Amino acid sequence: MGTSITLHNESEYNEILRQAVAVIEAARNKVARSIVGTSNEMHWEVGKILYERKLDSKHGDSVVKRLSVDLKSAYPKLGMSVRNLFNMKRFYMRFYDASPKVQQAVALLPWGHISYLMSQFENNDKAIEYYANQYLKKGWSRDLLINAVSMEMHKRLPETNISNNFAVALPEAQAVYANEVFKDSYCMGFLGVTEPLLELELERRLVEKIKQFLLELGQGFTYISNQHVLSYNGKDYKVDMLFFHRGLRSLVAIDLKISEFQPEYVGKMNVYLSLLDRLERGKDENPSIGIILCAEKDNVDVELALDGYTKPIGVADYQLIIPQKELKQLISAEIDTFHREKKSHNNRFVQVKCDTY
Repeated sequence: MGTSITLHNESEYNEILRQAVAVIEAARNKVARSIVGTSNEMHWEVGKILYERKLDSKHGDSVVKRLSVDLKSAYPKLGMSVRNLFNMKRFYMRFYDASPKVQQAVALLPWGHISYLMSQFENNDKAIEYYANQYLKKGWSRDLLINAVSMEMHKRLPETNISNNFAVALPEAQAVYANEVFKDSYCMGFLGVTEPLLELELERRLVEKIKQFLLELGQGFTYISNQHVLSYNGKDYKVDMLFFHRGLRSLVAIDLKISEFQPEYVGKMNVYLSLLDRLERGKDENPSIGIILCAEKDNVDVELALDGYTKPIGVADYQLIIPQKELKQLISAEIDTFHREKKSHNNRFVQVKCDTY
């Protein structure tokens, strides 16, 4: 007869669940990378044979076509088309004299990613290394990779100037790690935003595409819920999106804003973090962390707003892959619409009140 085990509270179960998820995800990532690495080793060696035999589309095309037929017959699922065979040769030629650092990064990329990067960066090893490392950190799909390349993200400054108070709100080691985890800007091109939207609509789209959002956030994040209710002293407070980061061992609250950063957002986030630490933080967990996601921000404004707060809070902006000028116009139009609706509502209220009297 089995022994019945009673959990003291829901957070105890959630901790068990989080640990199990961490183990499973780590194992899946290890297996996936092992498969990719083995596959690319095969591509490399086949490409080397074609290169050493001097087989190309002009001299040896018939040989490669015959090779393709025989290999597809023997290995129908390995993608041994004529085009792919020549891509394997190109793969070997492109990277055989590259630095070991670049070779190691590229070796762990999916084959489709490698083919795309070779077509975009013929001689730029630094760009390829950048995107390869970003894939390893975030697990970008091919669509996200294409978006990132179109935005020329490899030309941006290193993501080190993050607007937060982690240095004063967290222990030194955790603050350093948090600065590695959280970015100063996030790419949300996967949302396909082309028209004005409200904050709840932005949140809805992120929830619908939570897998892509998790990839953009980076490794280690587990999604918990949106509009997460925190009840205290007879009042309900709602966190836009709540996550847990396994490495930091912290709850992560995200507050979404369609407008530019405003100092009052920090006070609101501070309340959320106080409630999360008081109501939901586990005994062995680190302090909850808050991230305010805005359409744009001024670092000086952020620094002033964070001064004096002891809860770990960061502020980041996001890119919707539309021109910045157009984005500002969309935000401005949305704010004007809000004020017009508010004014119209107040006028109706005054009219109703007059009619009552």
